[in-house]
Amino acid sequence: MRLSELSYDAFTPDPNIVGISADSREIGPGFLFAALPGVVADGASFIPQAEENGAAAILAMPGVKTSVPTIHDANPRRRLAQLAARFYARQPEIIAGITGTNGKTSTALFTSQIWARLGKDAASLGTLGAQSKAFSRPLLHTTPDPVKLHETLDAMTRLGVTHLAMEVSSHGLAQARADAVEFSVAAFTNITQDHLDYHENFDDYFSAKARLFDTLLKSSGTVVINMDGEGAEKISEIARARSLPTVKTGVNGRDIKLLQCTPHLNGLVLDIEIRGKQYNIDIPLIGGFQAENVLLAAGIAIASGARIDEVVPALEQIKGARGRMEQAAEVAGAGIFVDYAHTPDAVATALQAIRPHAERRVIAIIGAGGDRDKSKRPLMGSAAGEFADVVIVTDDNPRSEDPSAIRADVIKGCPDAQEIGDREQAIATGVAALKEGDVLLIMGKGHETGQKVGENLLPFDDTEVAQSAVANRLKELGR
Repeated sequence: MRLSELSYDAFTPDPNIVGISADSREIGPGFLFAALPGVVADGASFIPQAEENGAAAILAMPGVKTSVPTIHDANPRRRLAQLAARFYARQPEIIAGITGTNGKTSTALFTSQIWARLGKDAASLGTLGAQSKAFSRPLLHTTPDPVKLHETLDAMTRLGVTHLAMEVSSHGLAQARADAVEFSVAAFTNITQDHLDYHENFDDYFSAKARLFDTLLKSSGTVVINMDGEGAEKISEIARARSLPTVKTGVNGRDIKLLQCTPHLNGLVLDIEIRGKQYNIDIPLIGGFQAENVLLAAGIAIASGARIDEVVPALEQIKGARGRMEQAAEVAGAGIFVDYAHTPDAVATALQAIRPHAERRVIAIIGAGGDRDKSKRPLMGSAAGEFADVVIVTDDNPRSEDPSAIRADVIKGCPDAQEIGDREQAIATGVAALKEGDVLLIMGKGHETGQKVGENLLPFDDTEVAQSAVANRLKELGR
């Protein structure tokens, strides 16, 4: 593709562009290098390396000097998204963007499953990677960089995907990674404290989330809102200001209303009302908060054109996401679950959700990540102390920080907690303490398969470690 065709600007010379990247190390002959300003380094400083590697063109801020044809733009991140969308031009017909603090992954997965049950070629994209019946790709970020994102969308579409449920993170929104995605549905889960290590303050964090609704969603699109989530009314106001139709879900919903949620051993029975008609469904998911995610997914499906009488039966076939209130094992009449909860609200929600499934004690294992928002650590500890009977504080991706200092911050919120730095030992201790009717909830890592310590990513899977601890306990009991 010629640079003029890619950029809609005239260039002489007009090189043929064969690839795009914001990483100068990936640049080869015929590539366009995007010299993006960054928090740690300015991409403009890598222009000489990109040119030496064969860059045929550069995207940079105004005033940046280069020796090859250059697109100058005051917002190069947004321009990169636009260029990537032209270079990889295909996108699924229906794309639903899902944002919020908690529940994005489950909601995206559930939406994809509903569409698939209705015979659509559906996919999900986010924390768990890009997945469809014929496509599977791991991703480094919940919302990938624009080039990787649009290359993935193009590849999915080429393989027949027509319906995509896509997580949209606050980082991705703030950095314009999804600015050229053609969203026809935008959904909101909730907003609570998270990522304040990146965002200036909570208002800045919310503003990033709000971009999906006030800027990126098509003018012909539909907004779907979990009305039980914090921030729902503000999203409703944005939809009203743009005259966008809305589908509102949850206990406080209007279109898909949760009348009652009854937990049982293997799932939840939901009594719901959809546009005046009542339904009773049994979903195989643990944790009352999953009702919010399921109904939000149902709202997305309906907003995308699915019939209610098609959607309702599909809800009973939904399967949970890996590491989201996932049952890892059972021992001595007690259940062991793994969940990704890593914010104060998510910890509280997860523990409150698991409580009805425990006849006796709830034992919680928590930790907090290093090099991230420090203010949430004691709040996470406080949530665990309030809603669990026993709390074990351990390490969870300490990264470059002193693990003992992180644990100390968490324990400020739950001074009676047991401190066990070694995560494997912490899980083994929790498993050993289980008695009939107890529940052990291991929080923080969820689907992750590594523990980040310093610069190293060490293999670690909460589910596998829990299963190993159960096997060791059974061996000790001679079973």
